[in-house]
Amino acid sequence: MNAPARVPRHIAIVMDGNGRWARARFQPRSFGHNAGRKAVREVIEGCVRQGVEALTLFAFSSENWQRPEDEVSALMSLFLRALDKEVDELHAQGVRVRFIGELSGFGAELQQRMRGAMERTAGNTRLNLNIAVNYGGRWDIVQAARQAARAVARGELAADALDEAALGRWICLADQPPLDLFIRTGGERRISNFLLWQAAYAELYFTDTLWPDFDQASLAEAIDDFARRERRYGRTSEQLAAAPPP
Repeated sequence: MNAPARVPRHIAIVMDGNGRWARARFQPRSFGHNAGRKAVREVIEGCVRQGVEALTLFAFSSENWQRPEDEVSALMSLFLRALDKEVDELHAQGVRVRFIGELSGFGAELQQRMRGAMERTAGNTRLNLNIAVNYGGRWDIVQAARQAARAVARGELAADALDEAALGRWICLADQPPLDLFIRTGGERRISNFLLWQAAYAELYFTDTLWPDFDQASLAEAIDDFARRERRYGRTSEQLAAAPPP
């Protein structure tokens, strides 16, 4: 196992490949989405064991509404069932659940279940589990800019004082550790509008493994790869050797 300092504090995952996994088995895409729940449980358990502080999963993007209506409906049903079945176990494990994204885009029942899960687990500290639903990185930056504009209008912030640190206060997950490791399964090599602001200095890790096949061993491989990388943040290797980042 890696030394604690080399374990990422915050991991984000684009869980890609459910549909292709199902198609290879001559099953509907919803079959793959359901199978992906096992991988979610595996990764959560792996993060808890490794000492990761925060895990952010891309469950449903703002662009996913464009998918076939039957698939979107199946995904919404899956969310409801998963909330009913998984929250008790997550709470017992000390996992804090948070949903990020434009939650108003969902039906009232699903919004109520999400709020209930967040309220019930709010005091947990073992792992921050952030589930991005109806989320987009550009949306995140825009909503932060709107909040900053409102603060300026109220006289709470001078326009000239608006810098990265000030705007960053309103970006989703600002209260959690910076994103260290960005994982995408399924073989694609892009970030697909996920955590654009937060991923500025994250290490990117792409794997051909389809999401339902991603397990704790797969997670350990990604963390081992992260541990071997030199994170310079614009500095030289020599500068890092003289004064490593905190």
